[in-house]
Amino acid sequence: MTSRLPHALRSDARDNRELIVDAARVVFAAEGLNVSIGEIARRAGVGPATVYRRFPTKEMLVTEALAGQMRACRAVVDEALADPDPWHGFCLVIQKTCELHARNGDLTKALMSAYPKAMDFATDREYALRSTARLARRAQDAGHLRRDFVLDDLILMLTAGRGIRAVRAASPAAAVAASRRFAALTIQAFQASPDA
Repeated sequence: MTSRLPHALRSDARDNRELIVDAARVVFAAEGLNVSIGEIARRAGVGPATVYRRFPTKEMLVTEALAGQMRACRAVVDEALADPDPWHGFCLVIQKTCELHARNGDLTKALMSAYPKAMDFATDREYALRSTARLARRAQDAGHLRRDFVLDDLILMLTAGRGIRAVRAASPAAAVAASRRFAALTIQAFQASPDA
């Protein structure tokens, strides 16, 4: 009885895979899910056969693009939790989440509507919410976050911040700049004031 050895990708194949996923994420965010595999291949600098070799179906490519975005969100939360200053960590969540939204548009929403069973987001979402709530409590205890803050306030602001996609039409750089401005205003609104 023989067992299969784990198959590790060569470095060039691994690089191509990353190029494909990065190109797909950018194209899907900017133009939606109807973009052809050929266009994604062109933007990644590879041939369509290379894309199909790594991702036999478009759904597999879409799922991988979304998984990468979920990993990025989790990394933001983990970085914030590791910060010894809870207010700085809380601000980091707002800043980086706004920027992710500006760069990726409604990618998650589009992917979930096209492929609703592709991934289970409940665990990732629960982790992010629970971790951010813990961070918020720490920032409140340190006296930096408004005492009347509740997690729904942050969810409301981040949902409103997705409107930055209207700026994205001008340019990706304009969307990122707008996201930074929106994050700064959000942080200012949440910051505890000695007069409050």
